[in-house]
Amino acid sequence: MKHSFHPEALEEFLGAVSYYADINPQLAESFIKDIETGIENILTYPEAWQIVEDDVRRHLINRFPFGIYYCIEDDCIFIYAVMHMSRRPDYWKHRIRSTQS
Repeated sequence: MKHSFHPEALEEFLGAVSYYADINPQLAESFIKDIETGIENILTYPEAWQIVEDDVRRHLINRFPFGIYYCIEDDCIFIYAVMHMSRRPDYWKHRIRSTQS
C-alpha cells in the first residue's frame, strides 16, 4: 500500500519539522521519525485507528502532540492533516470536500 499527502497536510508536516528544527535539530529528526513510524503503522494496519469523521481516521503520535488524519482509498492511504492537537479540531475538514470534487 502507498500513501500520499493532501498539499496542505504536507505543508503542516514540513512546517512542524521546521519549528522543531529551530528549537533543536535532533528534536526535528525525532519528530520526522515518529511521523514516519505512524505512517508505517497506518499502512500496516489501516483500519486500526478510530474513525473521527465519515471515513477519516486519526492516528495519534505518542511523543508529540500531533495526529495523522487519513482515509483509506483503494490501495492508498490519503493523509488529510498532520494536525497539532491543540488547533481548532475542524479546520482540516474542507480538505475532504476539495478532494471529492
